[in-house]
Amino acid sequence: VYQVFESVAKKYDIMNDSMTLGIHRVWKDILMHKMNPSPGTLLLDVAGGTGDIAFRFINYVRSVRERQLQQKLKHHQNLSWQEISESYQEDKFKSLGDSQVVVCDINKEMLKVGKQKAQHLGYSEGLSWVLGNAEELPFDDDKFDVYTIAFGIRNVTRIDLALQEAYRVLKPGGRFLCLEFSHVSNPLLSRLYDIYSFQVIPVLGEVIAGDWKSYQYLVESIRRFPPQEELKAMIEDAGFLKVDYQNLNLGIVAIHSGFKL
Repeated sequence: VYQVFESVAKKYDIMNDSMTLGIHRVWKDILMHKMNPSPGTLLLDVAGGTGDIAFRFINYVRSVRERQLQQKLKHHQNLSWQEISESYQEDKFKSLGDSQVVVCDINKEMLKVGKQKAQHLGYSEGLSWVLGNAEELPFDDDKFDVYTIAFGIRNVTRIDLALQEAYRVLKPGGRFLCLEFSHVSNPLLSRLYDIYSFQVIPVLGEVIAGDWKSYQYLVESIRRFPPQEELKAMIEDAGFLKVDYQNLNLGIVAIHSGFKL
């Protein structure tokens, strides 16, 4: 698995857009709205090397802070222009309100791509990058408010260990969110999806990334991944409560959610 992601790291984003026709961006946006983080949230994004979830998190929290600031200024109509300006500058300086996102990935190449993207897009505040294994996270117990893993859990060797680690590092009251390819319930769509997956995606992999084998592996890993109800049971076995899932695009992907209570 390590070799697969090392070889596809540089073309990972282009391939995601090509394979999903750009829809992966919408799925990640839905994940962020489901999380609905507030300023001060501490997020751990596992297997998030290219930064897609981290950058969305920062944008989301910034926009919440911006709305809070506007509300605050609305309620202080009698402030002088100078007081408003000073208040605005002070709040603007803390645009994330102590929020932090830690991106943890097992693959150096993926982290390298993510860091380059962050630099290029101007993300630095509240963002850190850590090399680490989802099955043995290098973090203390009860540390994070939210744990996310997007299109990463199916590539973990021992899913049960990764789920136990997610539970361990979350604070009591913390939330687990997993976005992953899942199982399509509609038989016709399932057949079309199989044809597309096995006959088109490896070809795209060869044309765009010069790597047929890695994308053949990715397609096979999706088919081997546990269906929605089975993954739900595994998340519950790890100790999470109020576990549920939301199918997107008839189950092509699903978002699983659970809480450490």
